[in-house]
Amino acid sequence: MSELLLPHTGILGLRKAKHLLRRATFNYSKNNISEMATMTALEAISFLTYDSDYLLSEPFDYQNDGFWISSNELPNSFSTQDKKRAYVCSWWWYNAVNQFTIKYKLSYFLFTSFTVANNSNSGASTYFFDYLKLLDFYALGNIKTLAKKITKDNAMLEYLNNTDNYANNPNENYAREFLELFTILKGPQIGVDNYTNYTELDVQQAAKVLTGFRKMNDRSIIDEETNLPIGWNDISKHDTSNKVFSDAFDNQEIIGQESEEGMNQELDDFVEMIFNKQETARAYCRKLYRFFIKSEWDNDVESEIIEPLSQQLLNNDYNILPTVNTLLSSKHFFDQADDIDNDEIIGAIVKSPLQLVNEVITFFNISIPDPNTNAEEYYGKFFRKFLHNSYFSSAGMNFFNPDTVAGFPAHYQEPDFDRHWFTSSTIIARYKLIESLITGRNKIFPNANIFTQIDAVTFVNENIQNPSNINDLVIELASFLFPESISEDRIQYFVDVVLEDYEDYYWTGAWNLYINEEDDVIVRTRLNSLITAMINSAEFQLM
Repeated sequence: MSELLLPHTGILGLRKAKHLLRRATFNYSKNNISEMATMTALEAISFLTYDSDYLLSEPFDYQNDGFWISSNELPNSFSTQDKKRAYVCSWWWYNAVNQFTIKYKLSYFLFTSFTVANNSNSGASTYFFDYLKLLDFYALGNIKTLAKKITKDNAMLEYLNNTDNYANNPNENYAREFLELFTILKGPQIGVDNYTNYTELDVQQAAKVLTGFRKMNDRSIIDEETNLPIGWNDISKHDTSNKVFSDAFDNQEIIGQESEEGMNQELDDFVEMIFNKQETARAYCRKLYRFFIKSEWDNDVESEIIEPLSQQLLNNDYNILPTVNTLLSSKHFFDQADDIDNDEIIGAIVKSPLQLVNEVITFFNISIPDPNTNAEEYYGKFFRKFLHNSYFSSAGMNFFNPDTVAGFPAHYQEPDFDRHWFTSSTIIARYKLIESLITGRNKIFPNANIFTQIDAVTFVNENIQNPSNINDLVIELASFLFPESISEDRIQYFVDVVLEDYEDYYWTGAWNLYINEEDDVIVRTRLNSLITAMINSAEFQLM
């Protein structure tokens, strides 16, 4: 193993604990940071890979259909599918922010690799729920097995048209995306529609392998391993001929089968053929690196990080956790392995809108409506109208609904990558997020109650060691909120946000007034201004 990939030794401390939690979780509470700071990297990773049994009950449509997913009604029979899909997203989000685990980061990573997108073409909301459950099932598991399972997922079958892929009328859409985006990727182009990693012939042969896998309208077929609904095998629509692939796959031949079980065998052979290639392992490791570390890297990283990680992934038959554990516990991940000043990893990624809102909510202990007791406030008003329809859409991240199967540009589109998140058209939503959470009103669009808000005074009183000293207050908040220490000038800037033209004792007096007489008018106004300034700062946009 490369020196860069050896485990970081010693206790993490605050700086590195913040880094790990931002990159590995969606739950960024002060208590969690402090707990991780006392652990070694290996201890912390072990803790974060614990698979909690907690799971919010299925989504609830408070207006029309209640628990529609388990209602036994046909998925396509329900109205307001876009609204229901938002409720499915809210179910996933609630689980993500309420669990202290890497599972949901990896689940989201798998979404970027096996993307189902676009409300109008991905089928019913019920299928979409099954799809997200499938990603969660394999988040700590095996990518290769997921690649087989996703092929028979109803949402994917509909979204990429494989449900209409027949022997006498082949549809190559899913086969092409499976090679180009989901697994081995293209590699350098060597001719018209031909690439180093696969050719047009391979797309055609793959489509033949995948003929006859069709959507199951009533979700009545259940996968034995995942206990989730899957599509069905229509042997009458399957191409039973032998499929011979190009020299990119060593001219491998997959023997055509003439039974429903035989179709599964062809699928297994096809997936095994792709995942036996080292380039497939490299493709996933490059995706992992871009997702967890930074968007760009040099030849040294390719040879010393990507290559050994890909070999580890291959050796573990595509079980994802050993590779993730190696990467996120490594000296390289914690900026410990070299003396190069211009390749910093800590603070090198622009936060996605998802990461941004999750950090704010979990760090400030913002109490969101309980979906079990306040379904209308949580599903309909807080999540759908505020987060889903206002914040995420305006911030350039239609949640779980990118415009194309390639996903969000931040994950693949060079040269900007994650800088796509921070543009002139999305910055307003990012800035107005904290204003909304401060006021308890939707300041993005429209000005409506969001049924939650930050209690800045209570948070500071319960979490800051010396809140009556304005300098200590700013320094401690900054130490948790920002990836790196800030300069004296920046500390003074935030102090001035609170004091304006007053001396330090003005704040001390205001705080003592709150403590002694429960008069919080001044401290609340000043703290709201301070938190707004810190959350909207350039430093907080990075992780």
